[in-house]
Amino acid sequence: MTKDTPKKRKYLIRIVGLVLILVVIALYIGVPTIMAVAAIVPDNSSIAEPPQGFTEITVETDDHIRLSAWYLESANGATIILVHGAGGGSDSTRAYAQMLQEQGFGVLALNMRGYGNSDGRINRLGWNGTRDIGAGVAYLQGQDNVGAIGALGLSMGGEILLGAASSYPALQAIAVDGATARAANEYIALPMNQPLYRNFTHHVFSFMVGALTGDSQPQPTLLESIKAAETTAFLFIAAGEDDEEIAFNTFYNEVVPDRSSLWVIPDVGHTGGFSRYPAEYEQQLVSFFQAYLLDSPANMSD
Repeated sequence: MTKDTPKKRKYLIRIVGLVLILVVIALYIGVPTIMAVAAIVPDNSSIAEPPQGFTEITVETDDHIRLSAWYLESANGATIILVHGAGGGSDSTRAYAQMLQEQGFGVLALNMRGYGNSDGRINRLGWNGTRDIGAGVAYLQGQDNVGAIGALGLSMGGEILLGAASSYPALQAIAVDGATARAANEYIALPMNQPLYRNFTHHVFSFMVGALTGDSQPQPTLLESIKAAETTAFLFIAAGEDDEEIAFNTFYNEVVPDRSSLWVIPDVGHTGGFSRYPAEYEQQLVSFFQAYLLDSPANMSD
C-alpha cells in the first residue's frame, strides 16, 4: 500500500489538473462562445400594431437594408428617434413612445436590422447600428414638419446611438438608458477593465461574434464618438443596482461634463427605471429634450 500511495497521489493530481483546465476552458472559452451564438439568434418576437396615432413606415439604409418603423409627427417641433434593446423590436419601446407622444414630441421608433419586419441579419450587439440610425436621420430630414432631432436608446439601442453620435450631428440630444459597451475594444476603455483577467472573455466573445457574422468591431468606439460629437448633448441613465452600468455611464459623463448629465436611478435593475419611477423618468427626459431641442438658442432662432 505504501508503494501505491505516490502513484495514486500523482493520478489524483493529474485528474484535478485536467478538471481545472476543463473548467477554465469552459469559463473563458465555452461561455463567451455560447454568448456569441446567442447574439445572432434571429428575432422571433411578435409584430404588434403601432400605438394609436402612429403609422407604419419603411426607411432604407445606405447598404440597402429596409427597416420597419413606427412614425408619429411632432406637435412641438422636435422628433425623437427611439431605439430598442437587444431583446426585441419597437414593440418593446411602446410605453416610451406613448409617453413621448403625450408630451408632444414626434417619434420614429425603429426596428434595427433583423428585428421585427426589418430586413437584414441580426446582431444583438448592434455592430451595424450606425447605418440604421443614419436611415432614420435621413428620413426625418426629408420631412417638412421635422425641426430638431433627438434620440432615446435602451441598452443596445443606447450603445448604438452613442456610436452614431459623431456621424450624425443632426442628433442634437441623446438620452441613453443602460448603455455600457458593444465590444472588447469599447469594454477596455473603462480603466478598471484594462487588466487581462477582466477583459479576456470579452475579447473571446467579440472575436467569436465577428467570426460568426463577418462583422468587425464597430468604429469609432463609443468613447471616441462621444468625444467627437461636439454639438450633441447627452443624458446618461444608469440602474442603481448595476455597478458596471454605473461605472460606464459615470465614465462617459466625466468625459464631456460640459454637455452631459448623469442620472443613477436607485433600487432598479437594467432599464428598470421607467417602469419603477414613471413620473420621475418622464420629467428627466422631457426636461432634457426641452432644454436641448426646444429651448436652445439655435432652435429658438429657426
